Amino acid sequence: MFERAERGNRAVILHPEFRFTGPDALDEFQELARSAGAEVVGVVTAPRDRPDARTYVGKGKVEELAALVEATGADLILVSHSLSGVQERNIERDCRCRVLDRSTLILDIFAQRAQSYEGKLQVELAQLRHMSTRLVRGWTHLERQKGGIGLRGPGETQLETDRRLVAARIRQLNERLDKVAQQREQSRRQRVRSHAPLIALVGYTNAGKSTLFNALTGASVGVENMLFATLDPTVRRVQGLHCGDVLLADTVGFVSDLPHELIAAFRATLQEAREADLLLHVVDVSDPYRVERQAHVDSVLASIGAERIPVIRVLNKIDRSGHAVAVQRGDDGRPAAVSISALGGAGIETLREAISEWLASERINRWIELEASLGRLRAQLFELGVVSEERITENGSWAMHVDVPRETAERLARLPGREGQVARQVLLDSPDRGFGAGPAGELESTAAEPKLSETASQSNHTEPGETHALERTRQG
Repeated sequence: MFERAERGNRAVILHPEFRFTGPDALDEFQELARSAGAEVVGVVTAPRDRPDARTYVGKGKVEELAALVEATGADLILVSHSLSGVQERNIERDCRCRVLDRSTLILDIFAQRAQSYEGKLQVELAQLRHMSTRLVRGWTHLERQKGGIGLRGPGETQLETDRRLVAARIRQLNERLDKVAQQREQSRRQRVRSHAPLIALVGYTNAGKSTLFNALTGASVGVENMLFATLDPTVRRVQGLHCGDVLLADTVGFVSDLPHELIAAFRATLQEAREADLLLHVVDVSDPYRVERQAHVDSVLASIGAERIPVIRVLNKIDRSGHAVAVQRGDDGRPAAVSISALGGAGIETLREAISEWLASERINRWIELEASLGRLRAQLFELGVVSEERITENGSWAMHVDVPRETAERLARLPGREGQVARQVLLDSPDRGFGAGPAGELESTAAEPKLSETASQSNHTEPGETHALERTRQG
């Protein structure tokens, strides 16, 4: 076996081309190589009908690749597609040069960019899962059993030992990530209790998400003109909207053919997009391949279960495309797309208004009244964290101020029996019909604010815990 170069950034790109290969695939992979710190010194394209089982591109192209490596003094070969361990090993042996496929390159970029504890754990987990399928590659001694005086044992090969150690480390990382996920879930619950809707920025990498994040929040998240400049999610409050304050999350950028190991490892990070009330899909309107890249983002969103969350397309970088600030509306009359320039600030206020309009239509913010027999429905509302204030009325019922996503209200309305019926009446029916449910389940005509009992009216803002105490006092 040849001696692999441990360092060096001079790279030759091997780019197989199939009928389904996009016209921008080579340019994107060169950008990936640049983001990883590689200096591209040559490119070999290989038109194919189907992959070769041994080397992916065939014997002739491997010989051409070997000649280019020797002529340029390249330190590594970057392949724009994912290879099997056998294919990777064969190309290395024939070209006598270290080989990295697309998945390995993206994992390396993520390893460079990860800053948080969670991000580093996620990257290491993805790398180990990827490595576990390639332990045989180039390590012929691993198949030999340990031997010699004092070393004879049950006969476990070194390869089996390595696999066992990798599997143990993967289990350890999963346990740590589960703990981090629990902490993140607690943070989400706190955000829910704050009654601030969550908006997530999603989009193809380098579309301008972080720049838009800074423009909306006034934060100073790092912005670089390279792929995967942002890995660790950042959440900040956006103030001054007509609908009230909201929370905005900046997430990792997507790319075509994102390794499955990464999607699985970054499940907690992508959860910000999955549990958002609204997605802002940032699109580089100056990108000639924006349609294809929109489709890639939509595909990833579907893979994590976020395809049903409302979306506003943010058509960014109009300063490069020559477009004007504009709002496009869907069939329902609500904003579907907003043209802006996050860097120049054009259209930011228009986007803020579109966000307010969307959230106002997607949330139910009102006073409701529940009679004492509807304790289970009341408990569910508190469990969901949608109750901001509760008071006791003169007739002993609960008056509650709720801020509920429409989807959640519709789910409550589908509860069986009277609970579902009342949930529909007090949450989904027109608010001008009142908020009270009488003993017979029929709506009572009430004022916008509840009339409090003498005990409850001692405080203008009663916390849920205080309300319980007041109720016990009243019943006693």
